[in-house]
Amino acid sequence: MGKHLFAKNYKSEFCLEGKFIDLVIKDGYKLKGLMIGTREGEYYVKLSKHLRDRFNWNLGKGTLLQIIGTKKVDADTGVVKLKAEWVMAASSQAVELDVPPTSESTPAKTKPATILMCQKSDCMKRGGKSVCAALQAEIQKQNLDGQVQIKATGCMKNCKGGVNLVMPDKTRHSHVRSEDVPALIAKHCLQNPDKIKQAIAQVA
Repeated sequence: MGKHLFAKNYKSEFCLEGKFIDLVIKDGYKLKGLMIGTREGEYYVKLSKHLRDRFNWNLGKGTLLQIIGTKKVDADTGVVKLKAEWVMAASSQAVELDVPPTSESTPAKTKPATILMCQKSDCMKRGGKSVCAALQAEIQKQNLDGQVQIKATGCMKNCKGGVNLVMPDKTRHSHVRSEDVPALIAKHCLQNPDKIKQAIAQVA
């Protein structure tokens, strides 16, 4: 009896990278989550409602994804439940591991410039999820898909200054809010297109 009275569900943030295996569908048409394959095994990740409403049902199997969300562990059973708040294609470098090498006559694809974003719990609690969503929306709005990507990182050692970002030109920003994103994209990606070209050239 006492065991159940004091049982707790422990919640924390998680960041998972793995290959998309399949969609998990309920009642034949309701999207519930994803099956993801990693080196450690296969995982079921439930999608938050805002992701289910706009998820790409045509996502190719084998696509390398980066997923950030909430992990809940049942203290009694040890069962782990993962719920995604943010799903995006993993870094282009990782995706290319499964792409056959191009022939000498085929021009190599340039890699996009990268915005680094801390995904640790302090930054997530300070609005990291909304900042990430704002970044994705602004990149699409400004037609920067394929030129600029977002990559989640480990702790940037400035937890009290979260949300922390490093822009493609290596400029660091702290205390970032979602409403700051359009100005940051304009300053670092639109007003200074040469910096984006230089950043792309450095990783190409």
